[in-house]
Amino acid sequence: MIPNNGWKEILESALNRMDKEYLEFIRCGDYLPGKDRVFNAFGNLEPNNVRYILFGQDPYPRKESAIGYAFIDGGVEKIFDHENGFSKEVNRAVSLRNFLKMALVAMGRLHGDTSKEAVKRVDKSDLINSMDELRENFEKNGILLLNRSLVYTSKDSLTYHARMWREFLAKLLYGLRDRDIELILLGSLAKEIEALTEGMGFRVFKAQHPFNCGFVTDRAVLDKFAPFELMKKR
Repeated sequence: MIPNNGWKEILESALNRMDKEYLEFIRCGDYLPGKDRVFNAFGNLEPNNVRYILFGQDPYPRKESAIGYAFIDGGVEKIFDHENGFSKEVNRAVSLRNFLKMALVAMGRLHGDTSKEAVKRVDKSDLINSMDELRENFEKNGILLLNRSLVYTSKDSLTYHARMWREFLAKLLYGLRDRDIELILLGSLAKEIEALTEGMGFRVFKAQHPFNCGFVTDRAVLDKFAPFELMKKR
């Protein structure tokens, strides 16, 4: 369940801070993304390579979509579609769609018009077209993709799970406190992370959640993400 890499000691220390009954639920319970995927975000990007931690809110509430990374939807086979601009799977995931639109605006591929027709006209010859490529681009920029809560069971349980992961995240971040890391906090729930990190010295960038249409053209968001060129083939 825990990747056997540079995160092992940090994660084990953080897990030891969690409620024991809840920890047993993580080991054996029924939830998304499941015990084999819950710590996927730590599998490739080791602590020494982390430059940013991007916090979303909760895992996707669909089995095929929740794979252990914030904003990376495992149910998306391809990003673009020649008829719809974005694929049908992307268009069904509002936050992901807006995030991708923002990334295209940040790269100068979209401008004032971010409609389906505008996305169709974008030259995609040098752009990625899969979730794996998007995840890899995040990680190549040193961006760790975490949610405020790492599990999902039902809409009614969101607040409960967020509370149960609070001590884990506090200890995890404490273990990273001496590194040059910036926290990217998206959405009202993610902003609670700021309270956990008081005095730890992290730089913090806060913005609205991509579910909001305003995220696509938010100047501060565009300036933050433009250098990453998340949609560009490597």
